Amino acid sequence: MVAEITIFFAKLWGAFFIVFGALSIITGQLGRTIEMTKDKSFVISTGYTSFFLGLVTVILHNVWTWNWPVVITILGWSTIIKGITKIGFPEQIHKQAQRFNKKQSISAMFLTILGAWLLWMGFV
Repeated sequence: MVAEITIFFAKLWGAFFIVFGALSIITGQLGRTIEMTKDKSFVISTGYTSFFLGLVTVILHNVWTWNWPVVITILGWSTIIKGITKIGFPEQIHKQAQRFNKKQSISAMFLTILGAWLLWMGFV
């Protein structure tokens, strides 16, 4: 039996990834987001948001198992690390984003597929 909080986070992260991935594929949203990394205040403010989302995920779902719910925990921890990096090193985020710029379509498809899989796991 999978815990209700795992189902909640699978639906939350899944919906987020599907929407962001689909917008990236359809409208090129990921490219615009990458361009916005030039603005340090944007990077830092989104860092606080990322840190908060990751922290909530980890506090409520720090589950280390050998099955699919560990994906939620890994997402939480990676989001915390991403948030800290954005807050502390915004210039580095811009440099990373520029290298990432060439892989937008692959990343958008990966996000969409990951989101669909998480939603599937959340509703099965």
